[in-house]
Amino acid sequence: MIHSNQQTEGVESMPPQLTREQHLDLYYFMQLDRQLEERLVRLHRQNKIIGGVYSSLGQEAISVGTAYALEKRDWLAPMIRNIGALMVKGFKPRDIFTQHMGKYTSPTQGKDGASHFGDLKDRHVVSPISMLGDLIPVMTGVAMAGRYLGQKIVAMTWIGDGGSSTGVFHEGLNFAAVQRAPFVLVIENNQWAYSTPVSRHVPIRDLANRAAAYGITGVIADGNDVLAVYQAAKSAVDQCRAGRGPVLIELKTMRMKGHAQHDGAEYVPKEMLEFWKTQDPIERYQRYLSEHNLWDEKTKSEIDARINRELDEDQKFAEESPMPPPELAEQGVYCNGCHTVEAVWQRPQKEVMPPAASVPAVWKVADFGAAQKSTPPKPVAEKANAGKPNGPLPAAAARPVPPVNAKPPYVRPNARPNVPSNALPSPVMDIEPEEETAVKPEAEVPLRVPFGRGPKDKAFVQQREAKVQEKRHRHKKGRR
Repeated sequence: MIHSNQQTEGVESMPPQLTREQHLDLYYFMQLDRQLEERLVRLHRQNKIIGGVYSSLGQEAISVGTAYALEKRDWLAPMIRNIGALMVKGFKPRDIFTQHMGKYTSPTQGKDGASHFGDLKDRHVVSPISMLGDLIPVMTGVAMAGRYLGQKIVAMTWIGDGGSSTGVFHEGLNFAAVQRAPFVLVIENNQWAYSTPVSRHVPIRDLANRAAAYGITGVIADGNDVLAVYQAAKSAVDQCRAGRGPVLIELKTMRMKGHAQHDGAEYVPKEMLEFWKTQDPIERYQRYLSEHNLWDEKTKSEIDARINRELDEDQKFAEESPMPPPELAEQGVYCNGCHTVEAVWQRPQKEVMPPAASVPAVWKVADFGAAQKSTPPKPVAEKANAGKPNGPLPAAAARPVPPVNAKPPYVRPNARPNVPSNALPSPVMDIEPEEETAVKPEAEVPLRVPFGRGPKDKAFVQQREAKVQEKRHRHKKGRR
């Protein structure tokens, strides 16, 4: 199902109905993604892969469903588990095979053995950046540039639950919110930041609640239901294209393999994996297609045969492709006029030039910056969910994320004791401490320095004062 916060005024809760061909497209891309990655795993074990393989097993609905909501003119920047999004955007399996095998026929001509490639001219794909979160301000800039040029585009990128705790995540999202950029950020909450569960590095249950801090729309959807993913993404894209600002989408899912092929994921409880096996996105969507008479066994067999045929041809092409020549290593390191980058204007330039674009350097502040108590958001009517338990959600119902100030706010002990919580400019997150770890407000908590002692360690101060008093006592005793 889809949840949304208070910033949903004017947003369409349901996107246009998909055709039968589009429904089958979603299955094709998800199954193509899974079968391609299974072959990459086998090639990795045969030592034919130059770099690493980062499986998206169980997360195919996210890459396919979000990218499918974009138009050809829109831009995206994938992460390591978004091969499905690349293929929706027009890349072929041979591009993925040759890239991972470091072949001369790859998009980077063998200069990279992983997912660091894109296509700025035709497919509008920005290459991944290894530093997690850095794509957020980059794609915000792409979205703003498209608006400046009058292209009416939407930019999209993804981040994991762990990457959502980086500084650039917050800086980039705040920048996008302030600029009201047509930008969609998808959080793939796959439960694990490498080997750390979400509950150990984030103090909130729903990462989409962070959108409220920036005054933008936050949406939660079932990441293993491709239709719910598509509907959430399509509504977000429509909102951005209409000029209503960025959208943060959190998709709940599970990483069914380790971080990469070298990681056996022994830290994941087996019971957790068993539960999420029942939520497999492809199996759920297959049941949906059958229950709604969108295909039959013949249609399914034809799609599966097409996938196998395409993968066989492209894998053969990749394995027979040559490695890059040695002299290529010194080429293409720097751009010395090898290509031109020109702005594609789709609006009169005079609209963004003075005097038409002149803005008086005077800012109006409606309330003169006075402190005001935040007003609770208006609730969004809850709709009945038409889906079955543990099954696909063909018509995901929209309902609000509980407002962050629904309960009296919990304020940490010794945190701003002289400032009442209702005087803060924004409500405190409604986070209840665990009963066994809750600290009573009246209990004095000594400040401790984690590694060694320092001037702020109260225990250190007390011992230092005791030593001073002892020296004074000895001095007086000696004078007597």
